[in-house]
Amino acid sequence: HVQLVESGGGLVQPGGSLRLSCSTSGYSYIQYCMGWFRQNPGKEREGVAAVDTSGTASFADFVKGRFTISRDNSRKTVYLRMNNLKPEDTAMYYCTAALVHPCTINTLRTVVAAGNAAWGQGTQVTVS
Repeated sequence: HVQLVESGGGLVQPGGSLRLSCSTSGYSYIQYCMGWFRQNPGKEREGVAAVDTSGTASFADFVKGRFTISRDNSRKTVYLRMNNLKPEDTAMYYCTAALVHPCTINTLRTVVAAGNAAWGQGTQVTVS
């Protein structure tokens, strides 16, 4: 049973930074593709970033150059570092885990759309 717990969200001014964390348990973490999605009320959940088991990352175009994603396999934790935040980055951010190879933001989006991913409860990020 996959368990994901996000933390680190909050209120930040435009241009500011935040680091989100996703703590995982209950499964063979090292095998999983990990990623972050975000969602606003009334809108579809959109993929932000993905990181494979070796640490290779991929990003949505709208965050390239501003966000980084990393994973600490010894701690079973995934991080999303967000720099130069913009008001349009305001959303609930969700951590996700899926068995998909290769692990890229595009393949993760496909798996998510098929309903084959685990989710955390989300952490709110507000840029204002």
